[in-house]
Amino acid sequence: MVQRTRMLSAVADTEALGRELAEELKAGDLVVLDGPLGAGKTALTRGIAAGLGVQGRVSSPTFIIARQHRAGERGVPLVHVDAYRLGGDLDELDALDLDTDLQDAVVVVEWGLGVVEHLADRHLRVRLSREPESDVRTAVWEWIAGTAEA
Repeated sequence: MVQRTRMLSAVADTEALGRELAEELKAGDLVVLDGPLGAGKTALTRGIAAGLGVQGRVSSPTFIIARQHRAGERGVPLVHVDAYRLGGDLDELDALDLDTDLQDAVVVVEWGLGVVEHLADRHLRVRLSREPESDVRTAVWEWIAGTAEA
């Protein structure tokens, strides 16, 4: 699969990339976001949500862990998950029933690397990094084939 890279000079660029990525997403797709605090994971998710046309304000679901956004004009809902507080706790992850959501929605998981990939046959992995002392970010993304649990 092809790996792509883009420099993102402002938050608006990160959101624009999210809108572009949304064009290739459909119900059943899993997006795994990786990157340090402040790298732009939530901004990218806002862009994906805008591209999907979902309803509701998109903000980090850090304290509620998962937030569902109803479908809008494209007819595809978004489930936005922040796995940071799960700390790799697979029991808590299972309690979220993400595998059920994956059938009907695009599921975006911040801090999901190494935690949620098993939920789908393939996933879009987006790695975000931020230059020290700068607002410039880099996004590297690619579709990864995986092995979902049967």
